[in-house]
Parts: sequence; structure tokens; C-alpha cells
Amino acid sequence: MAAEIDRPVEHDLTPSAAPPSEAPFVNRRDPAKALGPDGRPQVSRRAPKWADVPDEKWDDWRWQLSNRVNELHEIEEVLDLTDEEREGLSAPDKFRVDITPYFISLIDPHDPDDPIRRQVIPLGREQQAFTAMMEDSLAEDRHSPVPGLVHRYPDRVLMLVTTQCASYCRYCTRSRIVGDPTQNFNRKDHEAQLEYLRRTPQVRDVLISGGDGLTLAPKLFESILRGLREIQHIEIVRIGSRVPVFLPQRVDDELCAMLEKYHPLWINLHFNHASEITPEVSRAVDKLTRAGLPVGNQSVLLAGVNDCVNVQRELIHKLVENRVRPYYLYQCDLVEGSGHFRTPVGKGLEIIEGLRGHTSGYAVPTYVIDAPGGGGKIPVMPNYLISYSDHKVVLRNYEGYITTYEEPLEYRQHDKQSCRSCQQTRPEPGQSGVHGLLQGERMWIEPKGFEEIHSRGNVDAHRLQRPDKWVPYGVGAIEGQARTLPVLAAGGNGGGQLDDSMLPTERAATDTNAGIVDTETLVPEEQRDRSYGPGEEPRPREGEPTASAHGELL
Repeated sequence: MAAEIDRPVEHDLTPSAAPPSEAPFVNRRDPAKALGPDGRPQVSRRAPKWADVPDEKWDDWRWQLSNRVNELHEIEEVLDLTDEEREGLSAPDKFRVDITPYFISLIDPHDPDDPIRRQVIPLGREQQAFTAMMEDSLAEDRHSPVPGLVHRYPDRVLMLVTTQCASYCRYCTRSRIVGDPTQNFNRKDHEAQLEYLRRTPQVRDVLISGGDGLTLAPKLFESILRGLREIQHIEIVRIGSRVPVFLPQRVDDELCAMLEKYHPLWINLHFNHASEITPEVSRAVDKLTRAGLPVGNQSVLLAGVNDCVNVQRELIHKLVENRVRPYYLYQCDLVEGSGHFRTPVGKGLEIIEGLRGHTSGYAVPTYVIDAPGGGGKIPVMPNYLISYSDHKVVLRNYEGYITTYEEPLEYRQHDKQSCRSCQQTRPEPGQSGVHGLLQGERMWIEPKGFEEIHSRGNVDAHRLQRPDKWVPYGVGAIEGQARTLPVLAAGGNGGGQLDDSMLPTERAATDTNAGIVDTETLVPEEQRDRSYGPGEEPRPREGEPTASAHGELL
């Protein structure tokens, strides 16, 4: 035994076959990892004007800002302009035009109705006034205790840190100051804003906007975030930005490393159409989410851009695919230059109704009107919508403040025949019956294939069809006079064993309920026209009310 213990153990030193190495999994469904035909990260279209620009310059956000186009002759090198676009670009008092090379490259140069084009290229009709048009439709100046700070709600403020943007939306709410370099905010203004917040402890939430804070020099923007984080009662800081849409190159590793130092930090972006969500945008949003920022989206309902339930559905699906939560759908404000973008409030209600139930609940935004006169954001829903006429909407905000929103006098309905999203809608079997209800073609909606569903699978009789549970006499039985029919034994085909002691009428009723035979086959001819006492009336065929039910219901 000792010898066996002392004997050295012999090990098999023959190299064993290594387990086959598995290729690392790559999630190709992740839009941030989309690859182009060359196997490199996918990129969007680049206009021929910049075809010779090296990639390192094209991907530099500073180069993009420095090479924005704004003059008629520059834009004409990229797009085939219409006469009305030339008129808009030539107007001496037009709202500022500046478009990054990246963003204008996404526009179809030959399509005057391109949804991106309509958002950044001015039209001559911008100069037309409309009913209820206002310079400061949200009364922000009236709620501004110090320059650039809007304190409209009890516990949160809007902090305008700049009047400059990467590009300029033609429906801009703050067009009275945005884009004007003479009205910009500086460090002195930022310090005055911070001082007000230090002395106002009820403020717990600050939204940084402008203009667009992400266009500021990185060190200046960080100094603002640091100043907010040094105020103990400021819990949440939010950033409202369209830079990742106009200029996704700005969202680089350096920016994200800086942002994640100042959590809790949120960011809301501004996409209006699915065409704006490019591979570059997907990678930018991925960087933001990996830096720990919850990302939301605020859209504006715009005639000729996204006033279509199918366009909106395509947008929100692409947003959630990129981990962006649809937050608000805004009614277009009553601001100068936006008249041709405005839709009736009913169009927004129609879109929300067409989304809810047809897609995930977290993908459906809240439809709101930013109340004229400074009432804040009011959801268009019961308790807030007081009255809706053919020309005016009356709303109540959270404080009981009553305001009105003037409906547009002219609105060109969305053209479904020319809309790509309408022509390529996702099939939804059984979910298209609402139109028939409204047109009076039917009185109820049954999912497509409803009858086939019952014949394929669920063959057990409903409890109200079982004669031991339901007394077939009009709409109810008379106490103590109803005859109880025998209980059917459960059968594989939904029928059961028939009791020979059953009356012919009871037998017929049972067989009919089980879907086995017609009453005509079992009830003798002499009994077919007889009168029945309470509880003796046979169960009618499915869908046919009894004579007594007819009398009582009609």
C-alpha cells in the first residue's frame, strides 16, 4: 500500500484538441453597428459639392460649423431650387439660414417636398402674416427674472445659454432672438442666471437650451454644468439639443466623457422625420446612452413634413430602435414665419389615436400645445381640452389658466397617394375597422379571421352557451319557472352526451348549442310552431335573437 502511495503519478501530457473557437457575436440589428458594402461603418450620402473633402475633415464638427451654407448661390450648388425657395432665400429680413454640409447632403436635391428640405430651406410664404401670429408666443420674456432664464413652472426653469444653433429650423419658437449674434448670452449672463438659481431653492430641475448649448466651446459649456452642479438643490439637469441631428459629429468621446461627470443628466433631442436618423446619428445616440444619459425626443407637428400617422409611426419606431424615448409631439407654435407649417389640432389627435394600440405604449408621445400667453405645455386630452370649435381650441393648464389656440384658416391635407410611408405601411390584419365604424358601414369591429379562430382552436362552448348556465328566455328568466336542462359531459369536440330523457326541444337546443345539428332535424314538424312557456323556449341559433328579446329590446 505504501509503495502504491509513493509511486509517482503518471500524467497524460499528450496535448488535447483545443475547443473550436467561436466567432465573437456581433449584433447586426444594432443600428449603431451598421456596416456599409465596404465592411466599414455605414455612412450617409454626401453631396457632390464636398466629394473631395477628406474624411477626417468631414467628420470634424468644427469643420462642419465653419463650412455651413447660407447664401442663395451656395445652396443652389447643392439643390435644384424652386422659384419660391429663391424668393425665401432672397428676402432681406428672413430668419437666419445656416445648414451644415452633413445635413443638407441628406436632402433629395430634386424633390421640393423633401421633409428635411422643408425644415431648413425658407419659402416666400414665410413672410405672410396669419391670424394670432405672435413674436413671443410663449410669453417667455414676461417670465424671465434675469436675461436668458425663464421661470414659468414652480420647480423648474429654462436656461438659455446661447442664441446660436448648428442649423436653423424655419418654425423656430425663439426666432425673435435665435440666430442673432447681437443678442447672444455671455459668461456674465450665465453667472447672473446661476446666482438667481442659488437664491431660489424651490428650483430642482434646470433645462439648458437656447439656441443650442452644444454649439458652445466645450470649456464654456462645462463651466455652466459645473456651476449648476455646485448648487445643492438642483437635482436634475436636462439638455435640449438638435446638434446630434444637424451635426452628429459633435457627439464625440471627449464630449461624452465630460457629460458623464455631471450626472444626473438627461438629454432631449429633436427629430421630426425618420430620414433624419442616419448611421452617424445612431452612433452619436449610442455614445450618449453609453455615457449614461437617458435620451428623449420632442417633435413638432408640421404640415408637409410629418402630418401623417404612417410617417409618425416610422419615426417613433426608428427612435425606439435607437433607444430614444418619444416624449412630446408639439402643436406648431403661433410664431412668425410658421403659418404654412400649422395643422389643425384634430390632425394631432388623429395621429395619436392612430398610434395608440397600434404600437408599443412607450413609443407613443404626449401630444401637447405650448399655450399662447405663457400657460406652459398643455396635453391635448380630457380635463385640459375645454372646447374645440372649427376655428379655436380652448385649453386649461395645471393652474386653471384658460388660453386659446387659433386653428389655421388654410390647411392642405396630407397627400396619401404621394406619401412613401402611406404606400409602404406595415400590414396590420384586423386593425383597420375604425374607418368603417365612422362611415356607418358597420356597427362593430371583429378582428379579421374571427370566426376561423374559433373553428381552429377554441371549440369549447362559452359559459353563456351552456344550457345549464343560461336560461333561454328573452333577456332573463322568471324566478322558479325556468326548466334546467341537463348538464353536458365535456367532450373533445365541444359537444357532449345527449340524455335520452331530454325533451325533443331540449335535445334540439343542446345539439344546436354544441354546433352539431340544426333544430329542424330533431324537432318534430308539429312542434315547430308551438308556443313555449317560460324556460321552455329553445336556444336560438347563434346570432338570432328570440321573439321575446325582439319585443323587449326594441
